[in-house]
Formats: sequence, C-alpha cells, structure tokens
Amino acid sequence: MTGPSSSANQYAGSGRRSVAILGATGSIGLSTLDVIQRHPDRFEIFALTASSRVDEMVALCRQHRPKVAVMADAEAAVTLRSRLPADLGVEVLAGREGLVAVAQSAEADTVMAAIVGAAGLEPTLAAVRAGKRVLLANKEALVMSGALFMDAVAQSGAELLPIDSEHNAIFQCLPPALARDMTGAGVRRILLTASGGPFRNTGLSSLAGVTPEQACAHPNWSMGQKISVDSATLMNKGLELIEACWLFNTSPSQIEVHVHPESIIHSMVEYVDGSVLAQLGSPDMRTPIANGLAWPERIDAGVASLDLFALGRFHFERPDLERFPCLRLAAEAFDQGGTSPAVLNAANEVAVAAFLKGRLRFTDIPVIIEEALSALPSTSATDFDVIFDKDRESRAFALERIGRMAV
Repeated sequence: MTGPSSSANQYAGSGRRSVAILGATGSIGLSTLDVIQRHPDRFEIFALTASSRVDEMVALCRQHRPKVAVMADAEAAVTLRSRLPADLGVEVLAGREGLVAVAQSAEADTVMAAIVGAAGLEPTLAAVRAGKRVLLANKEALVMSGALFMDAVAQSGAELLPIDSEHNAIFQCLPPALARDMTGAGVRRILLTASGGPFRNTGLSSLAGVTPEQACAHPNWSMGQKISVDSATLMNKGLELIEACWLFNTSPSQIEVHVHPESIIHSMVEYVDGSVLAQLGSPDMRTPIANGLAWPERIDAGVASLDLFALGRFHFERPDLERFPCLRLAAEAFDQGGTSPAVLNAANEVAVAAFLKGRLRFTDIPVIIEEALSALPSTSATDFDVIFDKDRESRAFALERIGRMAV
C-alpha cells in the first residue's frame, strides 16, 4: 500500500491512463471494462488477458480493440489468433511469458490484477516490480507471499490499491498517508464485514450435502465459481483477513470480522477517539474498481444511488467458527507465518476445484486444508522460489488426500 506517487499526481493533466486487465473475462475484468468504457477520455485499453475462454476474448477484442491479447493456454492463443481479423491489429501472446510481458510493459501504467488464485501471483508481481499502479483484486497473490510481496512494492515504488470491496472500504476510511501505520493513524481496530454467504442459517447437519450449484448461489454478489465457494465456506473472509494484515501492516488481533448479511457496509475503521468510519454502497464491484482507476479522484461508476429508506436496517452477527472453520484456519496460518499461508491457499484451491467437480463434499474442504497445514510444517519464506515450491507441494498433498476420500 502506498500513498500518492508522482505519476498519480501528474495524471490529472497528462492524458489517458493505459490499462492492462489481467483476467478480462472474469467478473472483475468485465466490470473494469464497463467502468473504463464510460470514460474514454480518461482511460485506454492496452492489454486483455484470459485463461482459455476464446469466444469471450474474441468479443472483447472486437469491442475494446486492445493492442495485445494474452491467453494463458497456448492452444487457446493459437485459436484466438486465427479468429481475430487482421485489421483489428491485436497482437496475441501466450502463456506465463505473455502474461508477464503485458504486466510489466512500458505501454501500460495501470494493471488490474484480477486473475483468480495462485496463477495471478507471477504477473501481478511483474507489474509491481515494474512500478505500475496495481489494482489488486487477486488476494491470493498477497496471501501466498506476504512480506516478500510488500517488500517488492516498497522497493519498486509501485502504487498498490486494494480492489476487494472490503479492503477498498478500509482504504477509503483511512488517511492515505497513514494507511500502513495504524498507530500513527490512531486506529483502534478494523471491522471487516462478511455477508455470511448462502449457508449462514443452514443447519450444520445439512452442509455435507450441499451441491456446487447451491454454494455458487451467493445472495448478494455475482462472482465466479471459486470465489463463490470461498464465500460459502468463509475462506474468502479468511484470505481477506490475511490480505488486510499485509495491506495495512497489522495483525488478526486488531481485525474483527462482522457478518453483515445486507452487504451494504463494506467495512469499517474504529479510531481511538471512539469514531467509527464506514464505507457504504450497493454490492457492486464497479465502485471499488472506479475508486482504484481514478484515485485520488472520483468518477461515475454506473452504480445506482443507495436507497437507505428501502433498506430500513442493518444486521450484524459474530461469525460461527463451528460452521465456518476456514476462517479459523486462515487466522492460524497467518499466525504460523512463513509458508503456512501458501499451504492454506493451495490446499483450498485444490479442495474447492474437487468440490466443484463433485469429487469432494462441501464439509471436507476445511478437512483437506487442516490436514495440509498439519502435514506440511511452515518454513521460512526467504524468496519467491520457496513460495512456489511450497505451493506445488501443497497441491500434490491435497490431490493425493482427496484421491483417497470417498464422496
């Protein structure tokens, strides 16, 4: 997290920002494109990336005409190249090399990091090392590498702006110059809100039979499958807890999770004088995206005004750690430090993927994670190679363990 940089201060009079969107076909990527196309005088698209959705990428390239399109899947890149008319002038790249190339390219000053999961770490890190304005929507990158990632931000002078609605809300409630100095800012605690997901009131005995379709039916937000399942297990809030610790240079003891089913208050900051500042808004990711794109200015995001009269009242509950053990596991992994958060993240990604394929019960997701944390003790995260090695080891362990479990 950084304060205003010289590039940010110069922007107001220097023309349009050039944006690379990592994960353009996902919900965050599409919302980013929606905001950008409302302000053609302020933003231009340099690059769009996706994993393997060729049809969607063809449509996006035709509509937004980026200079570069990247498909992480090499075969998908070949197909995309064959389907794009030559007169569009879109260069097509492939694989991790292509992702890193556009993330660090001198032609982009702003990078939306919205690739889901551990796959987003390398290109996001490349953007950070190149000193970009990085709009961080990929929480797993920071969860995995923590101190190493924040050290890279400090060394490069990159601007790191949080896009998760909760972290963006916290950022908006803090004085920008003291966003990583809770004591200097006079902060007593951060109140991190959670919707509670679709199973907040479901009987514990019924959770084992939850289907992927039910887990992905979030009551408030429209999200991809992985993050929807994470929201249903509250692992998403656990990952956000770790992310908040690194972004704002604090610890889980200074963060309190509040289940807020309306998803209108996106988070709050309590100060030592008793003041509590909250950021409110409709559950629409275009709000934090617009905040990050234009910061420190404000622009229209296309989001409807909040009708507090229609809402009437807000509700808050303490999270049920028996129902949501993933939240407890995330806090424990952060406390263990080192490579434990990377183990937590990798095991969770593998377990969620298995659940979505019908190979694992919903209630077995935290079981796999806890077994991985127990079997793979934390080691010192001295460099990124250690992180990537531990990620691979954790995935192999989780896959082997799932293979021995009967659904």
